[in-house]
Amino acid sequence: MDRWRQEALRSANNGLRNQIERILDTYEEQRPRLAEMLRQLESARVQVNSPDRSVEVVVDGGGVLTDLTLTATALRRTPDQLAATIVEAVQEAARSAREQHENLTAPAADDTVPDLPDILPEAPSFHEVRAFFRDDDYRAR
Repeated sequence: MDRWRQEALRSANNGLRNQIERILDTYEEQRPRLAEMLRQLESARVQVNSPDRSVEVVVDGGGVLTDLTLTATALRRTPDQLAATIVEAVQEAARSAREQHENLTAPAADDTVPDLPDILPEAPSFHEVRAFFRDDDYRAR
C-alpha cells in the first residue's frame, strides 16, 4: 500500500473516531437527563373526571387504565350511557397521557448528534428507533 493511501486511511480513521467520541460524549452528557425522563415516564399518571363528575379514571403514562371510580350518579345510568361516559373519560385521559409523554420526551429529540448511518452506512438509525418507540403507526408497518 502506498504512503498516500495509508495517510488517507489514517485520516478517515481519525475522523471516524472523532465522530464516535462526539456521540459518546453527548450520550454521557444526556444520560442523567434520560434517566430522569424515564423515571418520570414510568411514574406518570393522568386523572380525568367526566363532565358530570360521575366517573373518574386514572391512566398511566402509556394511556392504560389503572383506576376507575364510579359515583352513585353513574350507577343510575343505563349500561350504554355509563359505558359511553367511561370510554370518553378514558380516551381523554389517554390523549392527555400522550401529550404528557411528548412533552417529557421532546428534549431528547435533539437531532444535532450525528446518526449512526452517517458514520457506518449499514448501522441502524437512532431516528428510526426513536420513531418506532414514539409512533404506533410506525410499529404497525
